[in-house]
Amino acid sequence: SFASVDVIPEVEEEEFVINPDDLKIDTFRSSGAGGQHVNKTDSAVRITHIPTNIVVSCQNDRSQHNNRRQAMRVLQARLAELNRREQVEEINAERGYQREIGFGSQIRTYTFQPFTLVKDHRTGVEIGQVEAVMNGLLDPFIEAYLRWKARGMIPLKK
Repeated sequence: SFASVDVIPEVEEEEFVINPDDLKIDTFRSSGAGGQHVNKTDSAVRITHIPTNIVVSCQNDRSQHNNRRQAMRVLQARLAELNRREQVEEINAERGYQREIGFGSQIRTYTFQPFTLVKDHRTGVEIGQVEAVMNGLLDPFIEAYLRWKARGMIPLKK
């Protein structure tokens, strides 16, 4: 049997703060239902986040203040999603080369019985102390991997 393990950094969920200087806020007359009120007052709001050029407009309410609040919530959600996507791309770039998960594509084999051996199939490093590796003896694998990566990830001949 086999298992696949992904080790990725934990991303902190942080409150996304928007700098007011990065915003261009326009008000305009709403369209649609609302009668004379929407025709005479600038109750609709359009907010542009200048650094990302994301534009959000809201004209759901008769109140400009409510529309501004709702547009800011939508803008904050879009910026948070953009930030999340950038973090995912950064993690994927850090992750680097990935193999298909399946038999024959393993990176490392841990043999506990009838003998003990840990073998890295990329670098060829073998250690006969499985318990030591399970308890953190990873430096030989890390050093060999870094050398392997510096060589341009040339696969070993089988």
